[in-house]
Amino acid sequence: MKRELGHFMIGNSYGGNQDWFRTYMMRLGGCGAETACDSSLYFAIHKGVAGIYPFDHTNLSRDDYVEFAHVMEKYLKPRMSGINKAEIYVEGYQNYLNDRDVTGISMDILDGNEPYEAAVAAVRKQIDAGYPVPTLVLNHKDKDLKDYVWHWFLINGYEETEETLMVKTVTYSWYRWLDLRRLWESGYSSKGGLVLYDLK
Repeated sequence: MKRELGHFMIGNSYGGNQDWFRTYMMRLGGCGAETACDSSLYFAIHKGVAGIYPFDHTNLSRDDYVEFAHVMEKYLKPRMSGINKAEIYVEGYQNYLNDRDVTGISMDILDGNEPYEAAVAAVRKQIDAGYPVPTLVLNHKDKDLKDYVWHWFLINGYEETEETLMVKTVTYSWYRWLDLRRLWESGYSSKGGLVLYDLK
């Protein structure tokens, strides 16, 4: 079984890209803000949530997206330790939604120390319900996953086989299919987690 959510294009870019941001710190540590921006555009385009994106979501441009990211910077500002807990993301993004008078979006957390099976169930449930999944990975022993270390990104699809659950990870204007177990079992005791959206 394979399920993929809709996303959005900005020119030839699949979603936004923190490399576009105007300041060094946002290019280095703006992944939380980028994930919130991409989530907002998803809710505007695919769920019809009004007011969540301050520009025209029917006519996306890189300039507008960058401006939006620097609005989101106020709420999810890069810091020395990074946005290294899902609770920080939830608090920041909720404050943004409150300031925009956007109601009806709630967020729960699945901690990265929960077993792999719980992550499988959560990802499957969220994608089936039509919600992308903000995901935080901290340290990881798999060197091939260096782009995901201390990084926020979205999962917006899964493909289930008898052996594993492959997930579609979205970051830096591209996507990559990865084994969720490989992502989840980092080999470190300090872990990230998932943010679980709901829309009433």
